[in-house]
Formats: sequence, C-alpha cells, structure tokens
Amino acid sequence: MKSICGIDCTKCELSNTCNGCLETNGQPFGAECIVAVCCKKGKAVLNEIKEKLIAAFHALNIQDMEEVTELNALRGSFANIEYVLPNGQLVKFWDDNRIYLGNQLHKKGSDKYYGIIADEKYLMVCEYNDYGSDAEIIVFKQWN
Repeated sequence: MKSICGIDCTKCELSNTCNGCLETNGQPFGAECIVAVCCKKGKAVLNEIKEKLIAAFHALNIQDMEEVTELNALRGSFANIEYVLPNGQLVKFWDDNRIYLGNQLHKKGSDKYYGIIADEKYLMVCEYNDYGSDAEIIVFKQWN
C-alpha cells in the first residue's frame, strides 16, 4: 500500500484492515483522514494545522496536563470513548473510521490520563483511567 502522507504502511499495526490511503483517496477506513486532506494541499499545511492545534491545546491552560508536543494520526475507534451525559444517555463524539490528530498524555501527580483529539473544527480533552474507563469530558469546543 502507498500512503499520501509518506508513512510506511508496512510498519502500521492496522495495515491488515486498512484499504490503503492512496487507493481510497485518503479514506483508508471508509472515512476521511485529516492527515491526507492536509497533505494533498502540501506538507506545510499539515505542519501548520498541527502547530495551530498544539497552540489551541496549550491555550486551554489545563494545569496538570503534560505539555502537548506532538499530535499523531489516530483512528477514531481508538479514541472514541463512550461518555455518560447528565441525563444518563451514552454518547460518542467521533467517527470510528475517520483519522484525527491526537495524543495521550499523563495527568501530573496521578495515574490518570488525558486524551486529546481534534479535527478541522473541534477539539476535545478528556480524562480517564486505564483503557478509557471512567471517562470525563474536560473540554469539547470548536477551535477553528
């Protein structure tokens, strides 16, 4: 398989289930990949959106969150945790088959994590225990 962004597909753990980025015009799992969309416009566009997103995450001033230094391509199904709304309804906010930019960061002084994820319009920070248990939304907002 060949990729649009230049990643070596043979080293990806999802290569057996992926339909290929170049072959699907940037929709390897049937939904859009933010990295492919940016790379089609030029590699500088991907770097620019990453820089803007990192700045947006820093601007949230979450005191006990590690510094965001990198955002990785992340399949939605890896980060699409179920959240309980105040009315008891369970919801997911992301498309399992879309590729977003995100990362997992340690919560300072704790055994919890912060999950960060974003697309072209929205960003989210959530806090959770191992394996996404007891997930709580810290911030979900439009950023761009």
